[in-house]
Amino acid sequence: MIEFKSITLDDREFLVPRLSAAGSRDCNLSFVNLYSWQFLTRGSFAIIADTPVIRFMLESARVVYLVPVTSEHRKWIVEQLLREAAERGEPLRLFGVFPSLAGWLDEDFPGRFHYRVNRDHFDYIYARQDLVDLKGKHLQSKRNHVNKFRRTYPYEYVPLAAGLVPQCLALEEEWCRQHGCAESESLLNERKALTLALQHAGELQLLGGAIRVAGKMVAFAYGAPITDDTFGIHIEKADSSVDGAYNIINQELARRVPEQYTYINREEDLGLPGLRKAKLSYRPRFLLEKGFAEFHP
Repeated sequence: MIEFKSITLDDREFLVPRLSAAGSRDCNLSFVNLYSWQFLTRGSFAIIADTPVIRFMLESARVVYLVPVTSEHRKWIVEQLLREAAERGEPLRLFGVFPSLAGWLDEDFPGRFHYRVNRDHFDYIYARQDLVDLKGKHLQSKRNHVNKFRRTYPYEYVPLAAGLVPQCLALEEEWCRQHGCAESESLLNERKALTLALQHAGELQLLGGAIRVAGKMVAFAYGAPITDDTFGIHIEKADSSVDGAYNIINQELARRVPEQYTYINREEDLGLPGLRKAKLSYRPRFLLEKGFAEFHP
């Protein structure tokens, strides 16, 4: 069996440059997500032919692997994973970005993989400058919300730091109360991942900030790089009773993302109609299609 190890904070320095170099903009390959969601995914990794391979344990103890498609040893890597899957008595399942994943699997293993693409897990990719400028008629409503917020509230943007974390968690607690987190397993899981990430914001090198009005926090957000040209926004939370709070934190954080990151990944919508509508309303440059490939003998 291949030796996989759990992902710890100590692995950040090793994994981040290697995952970034693979060039996949998939939010699942952000180290922040790999670490903070490990309680749910049981994420682990192994180095096979100098390539980091990520392993997740999904529902019903099913195993799925994420393999960087740029590896020159990709066929040999998949052959090793096929052997491990056979030893477990289950088919090999891979997860990744389409159509590139299907392309190289069909090239190396013609007709042996079946595919399932899931729209609910497509990542929304935006041009960073679009989120900063909010130009054009399609984003006029966003500009209106931002301008109204600026006219209405004397606000300040505060960079994320250790002293800000308790206020972020307090806002998250109130947000959860308003949105019924106690009755939603997915929201409870998000809260757990968020809390873990904020508690280790320094070690994870999160870039984020908060909006305060009259000393009270009304929104916060944070993220981290995924590749050399793509920055991931992992969490945005705001007091929904404050009109424009989501719009202003979105713009203010995008403005502070370093210019080398020409794209911003705002992750998936999980099939939630309201979230899908909100993400589409910001006019993504493209959706990053993702799905599963399952080996059939």
